[in-house]
Amino acid sequence: MPANKLVELLLVKATQDEYVLDKLVADQSAPQVIFGFHAQQAVEKLLKAVLAHHGIEYQRTHRLAELVDLARDHEVQIPPFVEDLVDLTPYAVEFRYDAAPDEGDDFLDRADVRQKIQTFRDWVVGHVRG
Repeated sequence: MPANKLVELLLVKATQDEYVLDKLVADQSAPQVIFGFHAQQAVEKLLKAVLAHHGIEYQRTHRLAELVDLARDHEVQIPPFVEDLVDLTPYAVEFRYDAAPDEGDDFLDRADVRQKIQTFRDWVVGHVRG
């Protein structure tokens, strides 16, 4: 698939995860693991869109820190606040299939996470389309 088509596909897929986030951000009855999963997925797809834009090959991984490091290894300046989002990694697999944290432990500030993802999306869109 051509890089520009892959970038656009990844942006669309991230938007789909963000749609779920927008529905769950204020719904405290929705399980944290579901919100965390879609948050992790959105960030992962946004990072992969940046990598694809630069023609950087990446492994199939859900590890956000690995994707950030790969971008930086290729001198792509990912915004520093994205470091706060790498903590979402366990929601991709570990918490999805194994024991999840209790709601009181590792509590996600949903509004803060959603805002950071939106800010990152704005940066990614400007970066790949600008």
